[in-house]
Amino acid sequence: MNPAGLAAVGTPRQPSKRRVPVSQPGMADPHQLFDDTSSSQSRGYGAQRVPGGLGYPAASASPQGAFLADPVSNMAMAYGSSLAAQGKELVDKNIDRFIPVTKLKYYFAVDTMYVGKKLGLLVFPYLHQDWEVQYQQDTPVAPRFDVNAPDLYIPAMAFITYILVAGLALGTQDRFSPDLLGLQASSALAWLTVEVLAILLSLYLITVNTDLSTIDLVAFLGYKYVGMIGGVLMGLLFGKIGYYLVLGWCCVSIFVFMIRTLRLKILAEAAAEGIPVRGARNQLRMYLTMAVAAAQPLLMYWLTFHLVR
Repeated sequence: MNPAGLAAVGTPRQPSKRRVPVSQPGMADPHQLFDDTSSSQSRGYGAQRVPGGLGYPAASASPQGAFLADPVSNMAMAYGSSLAAQGKELVDKNIDRFIPVTKLKYYFAVDTMYVGKKLGLLVFPYLHQDWEVQYQQDTPVAPRFDVNAPDLYIPAMAFITYILVAGLALGTQDRFSPDLLGLQASSALAWLTVEVLAILLSLYLITVNTDLSTIDLVAFLGYKYVGMIGGVLMGLLFGKIGYYLVLGWCCVSIFVFMIRTLRLKILAEAAAEGIPVRGARNQLRMYLTMAVAAAQPLLMYWLTFHLVR
């Protein structure tokens, strides 16, 4: 055989080499729709690039990172929270100067049993014997534990109910109007304010040392709305006869209730001071107690007689 042929048979054939054109930077394959950036993301010190960013690492999701990302807004938020806390503390310290919130909580500390007993006492005060207010460590107990304690729940609810009943009475007589109903409410509030101011002035003029506060007066004077509601309702159901019968009973009841309640607040101080029963100052206190009690039936009639026809 030819040596050249042996050499051709024994030597493996090498694959032909083809020159592949090197792509220039920024040049893409014309047949490729999107650029392959996986290799570029693997570089850059192992940091991931933010899509659409400038190649900086993504911000951390931790609170420290959020604070470092926007420190001005966080400082403003902290400063605003501090101001709100200081304002709340200032309001809590000075609100009692204008609105005695702590005292108002005492006057609304009632329950269903107390309300039922108190309403029975207002309508039937003749059978009640012990009118003394109970104390615990020189502090009167809450109304729900003592039926003799004054409260603001019954006067407030009775006043609202009285306005509603007055609107009902005016509506049944084809005389209802918002202005007339507002006049009825403002008239009742005005008379209550006049009563309180007159009693406070009288107590000051006759120099009565008593623990009877302004809120106590509002509570005691507001109990008359219970009898007014009963009188108007009976007038709507049974006419003038029912109105006068029920209102007359309630007027006598509130008179007795006020006498037995206020005498412990006004006359008891005179007895404790050793003032003679027939003394001039004690007589003035008795007259004041009688005047306050007698004014309640007059106002009950004045505020309700035009609602029943």
